[in-house]
Amino acid sequence: MNWKWVGTITILSFLISISMSYLSNEALSSVNNIAAFFILLLFILLGIVFDIVGVAATSVTEKELHSMAAKKVKGAKQAVWLSRNAEKVASICNDVVGDISGIISGATGAVIIANVTQGLSPLPTTVISLTITGCIAAMTIGGKATGKAFGISNSVAIIHTAGRILAVLHLPLEKKR
Repeated sequence: MNWKWVGTITILSFLISISMSYLSNEALSSVNNIAAFFILLLFILLGIVFDIVGVAATSVTEKELHSMAAKKVKGAKQAVWLSRNAEKVASICNDVVGDISGIISGATGAVIIANVTQGLSPLPTTVISLTITGCIAAMTIGGKATGKAFGISNSVAIIHTAGRILAVLHLPLEKKR
């Protein structure tokens, strides 16, 4: 067991979670219900996109990226790093960002439900609550199911795109030990 990685990912999860929660709370405090639905969709989409990247990282092979790296294609070196560190990339993308997005989208849904059902009797409140909750789950699960197939079949392009983003961000990437 790599306890250093477990500690790092736990702290990273905490920091990302409070950051996303803070942004969600700030955004929801000053918008109407329609805008809140778009914020909710943004969190669902964020979870789906990161899930796609995590799946692509585990399905791409380093060999597929070496020719790009040899030709010094922008982001190829970072893409090779993503491939070499697939388990960490998948953990961050699928577990940290993906799970936090799910939690935040659930909390966002609860805020929307509270706003929409304010002053309604119990039966419409229950129906609205179940409908919104069901829609959040269906969009998240359906999106991730579709995204997994997309991530596997387009893994090289996805990881190269992620590598280009990392290259632009100039993030220092450690060598795999």
